[in-house]
Amino acid sequence: MDPVINPSDPDWATISDQYKNIDTKSFRQYELACDRVKQFYEEQHELQTVAYNIQARINFKTKTRARMTIWEGLEKLNKLLDDSDPDTELSQIDHALQTAEAIRRDNRPRWFQLVGLIHDLGKLLYFFDSKGQWDVVGDTFPVGCKFLKKIIFPDSFKQNPDFFNPLYNTKYGIYSKHCGLDKVMLSWGHDEYMYHVAKKSSTLPPEALAMIRYHSFYPWHQEYAYSYLMDEHDKEMLKAVKAFNRYDLYSKTDQLYDVEELKQYYLELIDEYFPDKVIDF
Repeated sequence: MDPVINPSDPDWATISDQYKNIDTKSFRQYELACDRVKQFYEEQHELQTVAYNIQARINFKTKTRARMTIWEGLEKLNKLLDDSDPDTELSQIDHALQTAEAIRRDNRPRWFQLVGLIHDLGKLLYFFDSKGQWDVVGDTFPVGCKFLKKIIFPDSFKQNPDFFNPLYNTKYGIYSKHCGLDKVMLSWGHDEYMYHVAKKSSTLPPEALAMIRYHSFYPWHQEYAYSYLMDEHDKEMLKAVKAFNRYDLYSKTDQLYDVEELKQYYLELIDEYFPDKVIDF
């Protein structure tokens, strides 16, 4: 098994040669996004309340939605088109392989490659407990404190009842200064869901779990919002999440991989870090 990379290693901050000539500004152009994307965020921002998030976590802890292998989960996920993504209309397994293969080309550790493969696997939630796509996909953000302007389409939060609740609409809300993101409720969706599944069922290191949990928390890892809630551990994890984000975002191209050709490699990789082939989702 690979040793855990030290997130303070300069390699974490080095942009891959794969992306040195890429037009990074062409990604996440939400002002140019289609109506489908804008309507998604209007719904998400209205409905992601503290009350909903508490209940979603209770539901997660008290029931098993399915038992399957990681690969079976990837195959099932292939039926979902993410309404929140302005950058790709490829299938979920195509994006998973694009991300994993980009990480593999840069000779990152095997656990890092596995994160590329499974980081969006929590979107399986759509087929189980979801109310739609608004509680599965999209950028994530804290609930229980003030919604910041650095979240995309921030004005749509005015439809959220928590926006006017004095318990939740202050800087810290129900949290405290530098309490640590482990103590913060992020909007419920595929990141949070898969983080808990992987934490329980895998031997992945903390950096990998942070990549899974925070990869959609763009206000934090790209805009440095909510830094006043971070503790020292979060500062180290932020470096890892930013390193992963480049692969997640910039690997979205038209290049497709032969799933069957790569399947055996990734099955062996899954077995390294998920001791039980069949896991609880």
